[in-house]
Amino acid sequence: MSGNEMEFIQEAFDSNWIAPLGPNVEAFEREVANYVGVKGAVAVSSGTSAIHLALCLLDVQRGDTVFCSSLTFVASASPILYQGAEPVFIDSEPDTWNMSPTALEEALIDAATISKLPKAVIIVNLYGQPAKMDELVTICNTFQVPIIEDSAESLGSLYKGKVSGSFGEFGIFSFNGNKIITTSGGGMLVSNNTEALKKAHFLAAQSKDAARYYQHSQIGYNYRLSNILAGLGRSQLSVLEERIKARRSIFEIYHQELSHLPAVSFMPELNNTLSNRWLTALTINNEETDMSVTELLTALESENIEARHVWKPLHLQPLYINCKYYSHKTFNVSEQLFQSGICLPSGSNLTLQDQMRVIECIKTSLRKIP
Repeated sequence: MSGNEMEFIQEAFDSNWIAPLGPNVEAFEREVANYVGVKGAVAVSSGTSAIHLALCLLDVQRGDTVFCSSLTFVASASPILYQGAEPVFIDSEPDTWNMSPTALEEALIDAATISKLPKAVIIVNLYGQPAKMDELVTICNTFQVPIIEDSAESLGSLYKGKVSGSFGEFGIFSFNGNKIITTSGGGMLVSNNTEALKKAHFLAAQSKDAARYYQHSQIGYNYRLSNILAGLGRSQLSVLEERIKARRSIFEIYHQELSHLPAVSFMPELNNTLSNRWLTALTINNEETDMSVTELLTALESENIEARHVWKPLHLQPLYINCKYYSHKTFNVSEQLFQSGICLPSGSNLTLQDQMRVIECIKTSLRKIP
């Protein structure tokens, strides 16, 4: 916590604004929009609900297709299924671990050939690192397909000086408990399309018609964020730059202490970008050590240290096993990263003492050279 949350929470109680509307909600939307550099924002209950609303606003329906990054959390793609549409998964590329422009272009060419372009492309900024937005935006513009920029993990990251989440028709953020700032649970939909955002507010509030009684002409959703949680978000947003500085400092220490090990390679940071380093992620080269990622995770767990695999690519998930997938050039980058990648403890309040304990455990474990 930032330390100022109770001030905003008390304000909500004192004014009796407890429901999912009120001054904190309106201010939080305005402050996030100003930070991102867009015309408006809608505060919602999760990043997932923000993606779902974006798909609704783009009129994604049953039988449509939506292209999506494969190396991401399942929530990036689940809303596609909510709409009865079909996801098509796009591989990563090595420079950012994000969506491959090469694979995306191939997928769009194939879709154009059969006259079935996707209704949207969901581009994920993995672990805080922005994707190759110039190339991806150019390709999507060529085929006139709108972008939903999934910035759930990348609030505060920059691409060529421009804030993550501001590149697509819609951007989304998550304020889940594990994100760089949190409302305990919450999210935000942002856009320069103010008319679409008005409709998003309508859809997120159960699509209640403008009538004197409860009348509903179309399906809506209970996606609003409470005034109390929006107060948490306002306080958290005030310390975002401090959080980014802390996460980047944690990454630098890991890099300084571990990058000399032959088996270790860190997630890269593309030139002219700034990652918020939400999570520090690295890969283990099994040609340089006889320890697998699973064995390293077990070694860390034995020391009461929680680390995790990188996301399992969605095209490998049982839920999506029959979906179409486009790989990067002649090899599968996302599969390779899943097999060799690990995310280390990266919380903003991680102490140096605890971080050094993680580092020493990794050094000790990886000293076993075949």
